[in-house]
This record gives sequence, C-alpha cells and structure tokens, in this order.
Amino acid sequence: MSSLTLSLVIHNHQPVGNFDHVFAEATEKAYAPMLEALTRHPGVRIALHYSGSLLDWLSANRPEHLELLGDLVSREQVELLTGGYYEPILVTVPDADKVSQVRKMTDFLLERFGYPATGAWVAERVWEPHLPKPLAEAGVEYTLLDDTPFKMAGLTDDDLFGYYVTEEQGYPLKIFGNVMHLRYAIPWRPVEEVIDWLREQAQTHPGGVAVSGDDGEKFGLWPHTWNHCWGEDGWVERFFAALEDNADWLYTRPLGEVAAEQAPIDRVYLPCASYEEMMRWALPPDAFITLSRVEQALRERDQDDTRRFLKGGSWRAFMHRYEEVNQMHKKMLWVSRKVHAMAPGEAKDRALDHTWSAQCNCAYWHGLFGGVYLFHIRAANYAHLIAAEELADQETRESETWVDVECGDLDADTRDEIVLNTDQQVLTFKPSYGGALVEWDWRDRGYNLLNTMTRRREGYHQALRKAAQEGRLFLPDEEEIPNGVKVKERDVHTCLFYDWHRRAALLDHFFDPETTPEEFYQARYEERGNFVDQPYRSEIKAGQDTARLVLTRDGTVWEGTVPFPIRVEKTIDVRAGASELTVSYRVVNMNDISANVRFGVELNWGIVGGDSRHGYLEADAKRRGLGDFEGDSRVSTLTVGSRLPDLAGEVKLDLSRPASLWHFPLEVVSNSEAGYERVYQGTCTLLWWDVLLEPGRPWETELMLSLRKPEP
Repeated sequence: MSSLTLSLVIHNHQPVGNFDHVFAEATEKAYAPMLEALTRHPGVRIALHYSGSLLDWLSANRPEHLELLGDLVSREQVELLTGGYYEPILVTVPDADKVSQVRKMTDFLLERFGYPATGAWVAERVWEPHLPKPLAEAGVEYTLLDDTPFKMAGLTDDDLFGYYVTEEQGYPLKIFGNVMHLRYAIPWRPVEEVIDWLREQAQTHPGGVAVSGDDGEKFGLWPHTWNHCWGEDGWVERFFAALEDNADWLYTRPLGEVAAEQAPIDRVYLPCASYEEMMRWALPPDAFITLSRVEQALRERDQDDTRRFLKGGSWRAFMHRYEEVNQMHKKMLWVSRKVHAMAPGEAKDRALDHTWSAQCNCAYWHGLFGGVYLFHIRAANYAHLIAAEELADQETRESETWVDVECGDLDADTRDEIVLNTDQQVLTFKPSYGGALVEWDWRDRGYNLLNTMTRRREGYHQALRKAAQEGRLFLPDEEEIPNGVKVKERDVHTCLFYDWHRRAALLDHFFDPETTPEEFYQARYEERGNFVDQPYRSEIKAGQDTARLVLTRDGTVWEGTVPFPIRVEKTIDVRAGASELTVSYRVVNMNDISANVRFGVELNWGIVGGDSRHGYLEADAKRRGLGDFEGDSRVSTLTVGSRLPDLAGEVKLDLSRPASLWHFPLEVVSNSEAGYERVYQGTCTLLWWDVLLEPGRPWETELMLSLRKPEP
C-alpha cells in the first residue's frame, strides 16, 4: 500500500473588539472540543494557529485551555504556527509592522509554550509576491496558501502534493498548497468518503503530502455544525479514529516536519490572490454576478480545468469598494508613521501595540461573515488608532493643551485633507468632497463619532430580490425551501436602499420643497444643488490656541429650470483644551433676482448601540431612539449619544436658528450563513430650512457642537 501524509492545519481567530460572549461560545463549541479530541487521539498530529487577540482572551479568561494546548505541544502532537499577532492582512500594513507583528507572535509562543515557531499562517491567505522578504526577515521558513494562486500560475490539483519554494530579492520561503477538495470535504462529507479519497491520492501520489487548512470555527461554532462535529453525528471523533485506524499508510504530520524532511517539488512564483471566495467578494456587484454565472456554467459543463484560470478581484479592491475601509486603512498608515517616529521607550511600545491592534483585518473587508459591516469591530479598530495617535501627539507637545492644523493626503487620493488636531478632538475634513467632515475622533472616549457606512449594492442582493419575486424566502424557524433563500425578516428585501453619496457630516444639500422624509431616507429624491460631493476651497487661520477652517464653494442651485449661482461658506472653529466646535454657515445668492431654496445640513452619526435602548437622540427635550424614523420636527437643540461603555458620551448641537429635523437609521442588508438581515450602521440627521435668498443679503446660521458625558 502506498503511503500519503495528511497535514491538517486549524486556524482559530476572534477579532480585536469582539464581544466577550462570542469568544466564550467559540471556545466552548469549537476550540476546546478540538483540543479534547486531540487528547483522546494521540496518533493524530496537526498544526494549530491562534491569533494574538484570541490568545490574549484565553490567557485572561480560559488559562486551562492554554495549559491543555501546552501539553499537546510538549508531547509533539501539535505544531504551533506564528503569524501577524493581531491577524492583519500582511500585504496592506507597513513592512516594519509586518515583521514586528510576526516577531511578537513568535516571541509569545516561545515564552508561553517553549515552542520556536518557524511556520506562519497568512491571514485570509491574502498573498502578494513581495511577502517572502518580510516573512523571512521575521524568521518564517514556510507557510500555506490556498490552491487558487497555484492554479492561476498554471499548476493543477495533481501538482499540489508537496511544497514549492519562492523568493523575493533572494529571501526564500517554502509554500504549501491548501487542497480545496479537502477544505470542502472536512467536515462536510462522510468520513469514509474522505478516507477513500485520501487512499486514491496515495496511489496516485505515493509519498506525497495533502494539506488541508481552514478556520477552527467551522468545527462547532458555525450554524448547525456543533451537533454534526461533536454531538450525535460525532464527525470529528469518527474522523480522528479513522485516521488512527489507517495509520499504516496514512500519516498525519505537521507541516514543519514535512518542510524539514522533504525536498521541494519545484520553484514557483505566485500571483496576487487569496482563496476563491474572497476574490469573488472583492469584485464590484455586476462583476460578482457575472463571475458567479460563468463559474456555474463551467461547473455544469464539467470544465474545471478551464475554471481554474478564472480569477476574481484583488483584496485591495475592498479599499475601492468601501470608502470607509480606505479611510480607516489610510488613517492606520498615517498613525503608524507617527508612532514609528516616536523616541524609543514605554510610550512608543504602547503606541505600537495599539497600532498593531488596529490592523486586525476583520473590519477592512466584507464577505459572508459581516466584516466591515460589524459596527463594534470598526469601533474597536478606531479606538486603538485614536489611542496610538494620542500617545504620538503628546510626545511632540510641550503643553497639556494644544491646537494644530495638519494638511496632507491622508487617504491617498492625491488631494489633501485638513486635520484640526487638538488635545481633545481630531477632526478630518475632505475639501475635495463637499468640504465634508469624514472623521471626528473624541480622544477622551477613544471614539470616532462618524463611524458609519454608506448603503451600497452588494452582488448577493440580486439573489435576494429574485428569491423574493419567486416566493422562495424562508425564515430560520421554517422548513427550508428547495433553492430557497434564508432571511431573518420576511420583508428584508424591501429595505434595499442605495446611497448616491458618502454618509459623512456637514454635507450641504439643496433639495425640492416637495421632497418627503421617506424619499430622502430611500435616497430617491431630486438634489437641486451641486455641493454634496463637489470640491470646496479651503482657507486656514491658526492662532496659538485657536484654529479656523473656512470652506467655500461657488456652485449652482436650480429652481425649476432656472440656475442660480450660490455660494456656500462654512467656517469651523476649534480651541485648545475645549471639547466644542462651532460651525458657521453663510449662504449667498450671487444672482440679481431672489431665490426660494430649501437648504439642509446632513450629519451622519456612528453611535454604538444606536439600534438598542442604549443609544438615543433627543430633540428639544423629546427623547427618541437612534433607530427611529422621524420627519418634520422643529428643533433648536439636538443631542445624540450612547450609554454603552464604548462611548458613554453624547454630542449636543445648539442651533442659532430653529430647524426642521429628519432622522432615520442607516441600515444595510447583509448576508451570512444565518440569512439575510438588516444591520444598523449609523443614524442620519438632516437639519433644514426654507430660505428666501435675496441678492446681496447673506443667510447665516450657526451650529454649536459640544462633547459631554450623558446626563442622568
């Protein structure tokens, strides 16, 4: 009987900032049962990878889990993989952070378990050809990637029963290919079928190695997997027993042993890639739909040999698809540069760890598991960025209070942003896009008040619409319909609204007086001005303790078919040591006849808990929920806030002129294995006035905004 080596790799991860109960549930349903199963089956030897955020939680809350893991490592049954400590997408963080994050993980594994890890898990298996150099510099000798880049490079399934060598600038790296068939078969196909497939490969590839690496959460945490893996079905127990029963020809060995003892198959240079699903998710909606259709057609024609040359998008495309992802990513790079410029010492070490924590990948992309649409994960990343930047800024200031103006291309679009930086708050303005306020960091709370998401079309929305039209929707507690689509709400398909502009703050609208709150909420109304997403001129006036930013646009407002030249000027004032800012508006009709306009200022709030009783909106002493829909209130004060500990604060707006208020929740329709559902992403508030603009007579108003603790 010919022999075959099976190298199993299990990756366990929970993102920075995830809920404590999720860490606990994942440990109880997936991570702990796996270690206990390995203890019962000493003949099964595998590699495990734990992210640093999960290791930190286990150290504080489940130390017995790490004790058991240590026992398995000491008896050489488990090999530990290093990787970026906080699970960053390595290709998108600075090289210094790549190397340092991997070294931090390697040092932890050596100190805690006495294990000198030389193999690495690459987060989301996102690969670019430059990675061998920083990985090698961090002490990594081997890794594994999905089979996708190998096939894109011209290899086939039969070429993946061993490892290859690649390099960058002479820095070599051993790379194993993760076999997709096994990734889908374990633990979904019958145990006997998996063993039979492995037996066939032993005959076809005698002495070869088959690699299967995937998320540990699928062994009990994913929907309907606990009973299958550990309950009545007992799949893992039966699989491990089968591996031991066939140990005379089927060897379970960690990747490191194989890499140390076997020679490489060949040299290879792999293109930019990730796993197949990730590359599909990175595509724009129409391309996503087209690629899915083409792949299905090739499957039906049994043309897998052709299908392997198909590819989706690059992971970096998420920074194009979601402006908020790009904003967070470029803010991370901005902060990383500041932190690396700090003098060595305890403050820099703390700032670096905050920066690395903010590089946790989960808030930077979207697929089947929420990603960027997970509000609390975005909030956690921003909290660490704000903490890191504050440490860096404090080092360069001589006094406890300060105000400074920073200008630079923060989001890397070749157009400068303007940052009003004080000891209390950091406000980032984008003159090239409506003069909008795109980030407002409250330093004392470590919170970005504008942490919202624009409502966008997703490629998977088409399947929802079609299923709704054909009556194929079913709820989780209902019997599954053939070719049906699971939804958490029967009418969720009626909530598919798409914004035509980015949801930021201080966006200036002119719209038809006949526009209803419902039309504005659904983004189905007529915008009569060209101000919302167009460039503004900027002028900065900075004093010793004050800073003023003046943003001006000369645009056009249409009243019927008549174009009116209109100037909008907004002036933002901040002071050192103060948790307030003032926004003064001045609207000028530059025509020689009067114009009747409806002028509005839009502010979108990213308030954690906005979809619960903890978040609130108060207008002239009338309290409402941030998730409520409201139209046509008349207000002179407005307060938004949350009592959750992530924020535990509020923003109060005092208006010099009473305004009409519309407000509504920003909800996206997201898909996961649990079904389609609405997910809260923020709250939009629109303050508007009906204004008669007479020639030569500016209309003015002032918004005074203050940050404060919530009142009892």
